Amino acid sequence: MARPARNKKSNFIVQGGLLGVAGIITRIIGMIYRIPVTNIIGDKGNGYYASAYYIYNIMLLISSYSLPLAISKVVSARLSNRQYKNANKVFRGGLIFASITGGIAGLVVLFGADALAGLLSEPLSAIALRIFAPTLLIVAIMGVFRGYFQGMGNMVPTAVSQIIEQIINAIISIVAAKSLFEYGSKTAALLRNEDLSYAYGAAGSTLGTSVGAFSALLFLVALYFLVASRLSKKYVSDDTRYVESYGTVMKLILLTVLPVILSTAIYNINDIMDNFIFNHMMEAKGLGAEKTAIWGVYTGKAKLLLNVPIALANSMSASTVPALASCIASDNMKGARKRISAAMRFTMIISYPCAVGLFVLADPIINLLFSGETALAASLMRAAAVTVMTYSVSTLSNGMLQGIGRMNLPVKNAVISLVLHIGALIALMKYTDLGIYAVVISTIVFSLSMCLLNSLSLRHAISYRQEKVGTFFLPAISAVVMGVVIFVLWKLLSLFTGYMIQTLLPIIVGSVVYAVCILKLRVVKEEELYELPMGSRIVRMAKSFGFL
Repeated sequence: MARPARNKKSNFIVQGGLLGVAGIITRIIGMIYRIPVTNIIGDKGNGYYASAYYIYNIMLLISSYSLPLAISKVVSARLSNRQYKNANKVFRGGLIFASITGGIAGLVVLFGADALAGLLSEPLSAIALRIFAPTLLIVAIMGVFRGYFQGMGNMVPTAVSQIIEQIINAIISIVAAKSLFEYGSKTAALLRNEDLSYAYGAAGSTLGTSVGAFSALLFLVALYFLVASRLSKKYVSDDTRYVESYGTVMKLILLTVLPVILSTAIYNINDIMDNFIFNHMMEAKGLGAEKTAIWGVYTGKAKLLLNVPIALANSMSASTVPALASCIASDNMKGARKRISAAMRFTMIISYPCAVGLFVLADPIINLLFSGETALAASLMRAAAVTVMTYSVSTLSNGMLQGIGRMNLPVKNAVISLVLHIGALIALMKYTDLGIYAVVISTIVFSLSMCLLNSLSLRHAISYRQEKVGTFFLPAISAVVMGVVIFVLWKLLSLFTGYMIQTLLPIIVGSVVYAVCILKLRVVKEEELYELPMGSRIVRMAKSFGFL
């Protein structure tokens, strides 16, 4: 079969794939560098880091996290109508908006660190939180640049900047964590408070976030000026009669950002609410001394690994939003439904094997990567493995609803899911002895609720129904077959090999088994493979082995 011409309308899959690959790479880098950091600062240090990060993340969500998505949506809508001057005005207005919101958020965190950390009953987290403060301004401005390039349909700048950011982050975090942990140990000896060493170690691991973000911003600014001359020619040729004022642009950005902020903030507030409820209820049960280390095991080991495959859904969502916005702007509902279907199927094909693999190989993976408490981490990862699929679907469907302009629906769905989540967590913590497993169960409740509610919203909004056999059932069957194979192989290898072989060989064999099942069951058609990064090479390889 001859290779079909690439359809420009399906380019968002390629762009989403590139951004997805970058997301996976950055999560892998993040996972890798957190391993030595965890071994340096310990589970208690991870607990302090997690509390500081949750507060930073909420401030980031409120101030700028939604800017790339919002800017890309607004810019894409203008470029689809060849309004280049207005697109540029949106970019400049976005920079002003980001400077204001990011600057205010940074000042609040800098001067309010003690009060904010005290809310989570982790006062020593304030040391790490203060180091996060300047990052809020840097990330806000960076988000505008990323959103501008994404609105132009180019995900490469975002993808490359993410990798640069994470590499620098990794290097600085490891070095700073070790240095500040040693400094904290000396301070702890003088003040007779051993927790200071863990708190300073956690602060060191946050320094890489600031330096990495600044490095990525420099890259994006340099890239913008490299393409500025080409962009300026389009501005000159633009004969748009109505050029939007900065006041109009700022109002538009605010109206676009606010629903996304509400949706994303509610969607991500789970972590800080979980941390707050868990800490206070553990203290009420007389287990306050254990809570920080247990939370560190959950977030710094189990959840760290589970977040890696979910990065693909985040990336696919970022790619889908401008593509859907362009379809809606041109009243192309059929094209919008086609993009939603393709993005959902691609995401599920990836998330199924990741969830099954993490469930089956939890023990060897955790023991290979981490020291200290590993039995609890492996057990938690198995219990939460299903969230790889539920969070992938809910994250992607959030972006889809935002892309078609139904900004209020994810907010409403997130509020309902959050109420269910908090109710489940409080009830489980109060009336059972599940402890940290209560957090896992309530997280599953939230993500599953979001999946169902978002799916219903998409159905009612644009009369969309997801194809089920190729999207859900066949990938699930393939993942189960893979899971059985890697489980048997792991058990055999565990009799005479170490954790390295027990982990890597089943992953390699399982990947091949899953790929063969996907191709044999015709989950992915040959013409669709060409749309993926390195699609031609994949097709040639599959044909050479008789899989196509």
